[in-house]
Amino acid sequence: MSRPDSPPHTKAAVLGILRAADAFRRRAAALLEPYGVTLQQYNVLRILRGARPDGLCTLTIADRMLERTPGITRLIDRLEAKQLVVRVRSAEDRRQVWCRITPDGLRLLARLDRPVADLDRGVVAGLSRADQERLGELLAAVDREPE
Repeated sequence: MSRPDSPPHTKAAVLGILRAADAFRRRAAALLEPYGVTLQQYNVLRILRGARPDGLCTLTIADRMLERTPGITRLIDRLEAKQLVVRVRSAEDRRQVWCRITPDGLRLLARLDRPVADLDRGVVAGLSRADQERLGELLAAVDREPE
């Protein structure tokens, strides 16, 4: 968050990022709610779909999350209870547990692919393609760790 003594252009930029992120998060949550998943659960399912057939260990999933969460184990617990994810203990290292998306999880994502793509397009519909590309570049620059 910007400090009271931040320059006006910095405050405006930071507030714009926060408001845009919140608006998107609320719209995405409303879209996902009827399907019985949260935005973070959807993110885990997407990550695991991309990791098929092997799956991923919990810490790797946490590293790939768009939004960092300290409760990744509870998040996986909830997805497992919904039968969207399974856990498999590694044969080589019994301490390591791999998570895999289930066929039900894949079917849910298939049902969500079009509505989520429509949401994505709707969020940036007021911007030209060039502006969308530039916005992506600018936000990527904001996301970089300071050197």
